[in-house]
Amino acid sequence: MGIDAIAPYHRALKNGETTVVATVSDFLARISDTAHLNAFLEVFVDDAMQRAKTLDASIAEGQFGKLTGVVIAIKDNICFEGHRVQAASKILEGFESLYSATVIERLLAEGAVIIGRLNCDEFAMGSSTENSSLGNTLNPWDNTRVPGGSSGGSAAAVAAGLCHVALGSDTGGSIRQPASFCGVVGVKPTYGRVSRYGLLAYASSFDQIGPLARNVDDAALILEVMAGADDYDSTASSRPVPRYSEELTASGKKRFAYLRDCVEHPALDADIRDRFMKMVEGLRNEGHTVQAVDFPLLEHLVPTYYVLTTAEASSNFSRYDGMRYGYRSPKAHDLESTYKMSRSEGFGPEVKRRIMLGTFVLSAGYYDAYYSKGQKVRRLVQDRVKAIFDDHDLMLSPTTPDVAFRFGENSDDPIKMYLEDIFTVLANLAGIPAISVPLGEKDGLPFGVQVMADSFHESEMLAYGKRLLSDDFGVLV
Repeated sequence: MGIDAIAPYHRALKNGETTVVATVSDFLARISDTAHLNAFLEVFVDDAMQRAKTLDASIAEGQFGKLTGVVIAIKDNICFEGHRVQAASKILEGFESLYSATVIERLLAEGAVIIGRLNCDEFAMGSSTENSSLGNTLNPWDNTRVPGGSSGGSAAAVAAGLCHVALGSDTGGSIRQPASFCGVVGVKPTYGRVSRYGLLAYASSFDQIGPLARNVDDAALILEVMAGADDYDSTASSRPVPRYSEELTASGKKRFAYLRDCVEHPALDADIRDRFMKMVEGLRNEGHTVQAVDFPLLEHLVPTYYVLTTAEASSNFSRYDGMRYGYRSPKAHDLESTYKMSRSEGFGPEVKRRIMLGTFVLSAGYYDAYYSKGQKVRRLVQDRVKAIFDDHDLMLSPTTPDVAFRFGENSDDPIKMYLEDIFTVLANLAGIPAISVPLGEKDGLPFGVQVMADSFHESEMLAYGKRLLSDDFGVLV
């Protein structure tokens, strides 16, 4: 019963066919049996079981929330009061959060069970979960391959049936890319739709928390609970939150755009291109308008993304200094050596690379040449996206250029690794919502299609993400 979707699981709870305790016990057993995946960094066994008992008692008294008994695992960069959070980094080794993220508070208020924290690339910097200081997470489809990143533990946990839903964070594709690699659904909301309070920041103008799930219905329900204004996050939108879970019926004829530059990109695998175009033809056969649109800025997206995000990271990460919390080098002997050695020893290679890059692009001699120019390109990207949505309802692209790659395949070439994000960074630069849903398989490995919508149009995006998962399109379910 534990791996079922939320709706049938809730019916079973209400009918007395199962209990929260039984469900949590089932998940705990599965997590133990799949420990080799290294999806979980910590399992909250005692907390989860105590929470399950409390919820079963509440159900017996007729109390039932939107997420009663739903088992959720969280990426290791989301704060949960009284529990460790370290962003898979040595520099936060042993650190225990003093408060819970807003999204955690809202999930708990509706009856969720938080079962543990999940592996990720260190501070969400990576596309493979190979940058964790706590070891690689394996792809459940093929243990020789990466699960994607940076929310690789979240995608692997959902794909392996270790929780109902997992939370991830998406700065440039860190929910959608692993969702594609692991054959699950991943949602990046509009920037500001979900509070970032309690999320360990990577790049503050890009980061968003979102769900990974086995189906669109569950992802929509989680987003519905998490979204909305928050006094602790001034960037969180005050717009009313639609009932996403009740607006999942795709209706009417829509105008779709697909990015010609993505589909014709030489990095895109031929089988994925063919499958994508068959989906496009299926939409046309339903009576929708589907047009190819040009996006000449495609080759500028990844460089712009890395200039801007590393600049923000170099500022955000100044707080990790070995003085106030987290790792402090035992070799340090004065103030200067404490700073230098704690940061040098505490951060991994990729984080240090990005901090140095960000510091460089913000330096006096290069600010205008890099950071300022990057902001201008970001505006051009936003303007082009707005122009597309002036004439279209939704935008489509493959989620990733290929299926999951093998461990070590891209490790020696940072540029090649960064290009794994080429189709996903657009949504973050523009601040629009995007969802990845499974599209098909190649050589026994899944890949996804990405549906993007105009800002705060998640309902339409979710509805058509679900539509593409129907039997009519022959995709994975």
